[in-house]
Amino acid sequence: MALFNANNCKAFLAPIFLFGFFISGLELAGAQSVGVCNGKNGNDLPSDGEVIDLYKSNGIGRMRIYEPYSTTLDALRGSNIELIIGIHNKDLQGLTDAAAATTWVQNNIRNYWPDVKFKYIAVGNEVHPGDAKAQYVLPAIQNIHNAIAVAGLQDQIKVSTSIDTTLLGNSYPPSAGSFSDSANSYITAIVNFLVSNGAPLLVNVYPYFSYTGNPSQISLPYALFTSPGVVVNDGNLGYQNLFDAMVDAHYSALEKAGAPNLQIVVSESGWPSEGGDAASADNAGTYYKNLINHVKGGTPKKQGQAIETYLFAMFDENLKGPEEIEKHFGLFLPNKQNKYQITSFG
Repeated sequence: MALFNANNCKAFLAPIFLFGFFISGLELAGAQSVGVCNGKNGNDLPSDGEVIDLYKSNGIGRMRIYEPYSTTLDALRGSNIELIIGIHNKDLQGLTDAAAATTWVQNNIRNYWPDVKFKYIAVGNEVHPGDAKAQYVLPAIQNIHNAIAVAGLQDQIKVSTSIDTTLLGNSYPPSAGSFSDSANSYITAIVNFLVSNGAPLLVNVYPYFSYTGNPSQISLPYALFTSPGVVVNDGNLGYQNLFDAMVDAHYSALEKAGAPNLQIVVSESGWPSEGGDAASADNAGTYYKNLINHVKGGTPKKQGQAIETYLFAMFDENLKGPEEIEKHFGLFLPNKQNKYQITSFG
């Protein structure tokens, strides 16, 4: 989860996007395009078995986890839940060794496949070009992919990485979206690999942080999908929500990077219920409901193409931080009580 970057504030003058699932009252309409991230940064969270049962009882068909927790993977066996499995940033350097990558795939993928339905492997999360670990991302992706290919699973499981919106140098209007000079060489090499192997780019998209970082230029209705009309005109395209504008700015950046057909998967998106500006149960419930309904229709640049999206997150996590708001993105409380009563999805 990337907090607001003032240098990239215009990325937030764009649209939003929705997907479907069912939480108590939240209908996961089109559950095949929606998932929920399952974080572990809490000391009061339900057991893995209870978590899987909660996903299933609410019709949530996709999950993202951030490390290969064996207890989670065991609980997922036979659940039919599609999974993004993450590789922690601290483990990237070690996986630049091909033998280590082969061992990782054996221990965390092959030992569970096909009982666990792996969909993507996210090699690193929000690694920035200036980070010391940035040099390890592409070699680790390549080695994990090669190990997946040796296992004969390259058509079933795609290997990628998850970025945040700060890699854009320009994002307004969305058609002007481009990667920053500092990010260009880093991300272009990764993008070329993804294109060659038919893998999507995973992007964490948070209109909340865009709005709270620049409230004088971005309206709350634009961030919550409640604007009554077009807010941003961009050529022949009109943007009525910030989520869409942020996603399409990335599609524009990919076009400029020579990858016009690369798919984007929104690997995180959410709104906090407390702990900061505009963080309330009402706003969060509105955001999630509207996002769920919106994503199946696509963005202005990709109309009619449902965007695979993962809500962040399943539970409030009391060990996240340092900002208080990071503890309050859950759709459920740790006692499995739902936080939002959303009953209509149109």
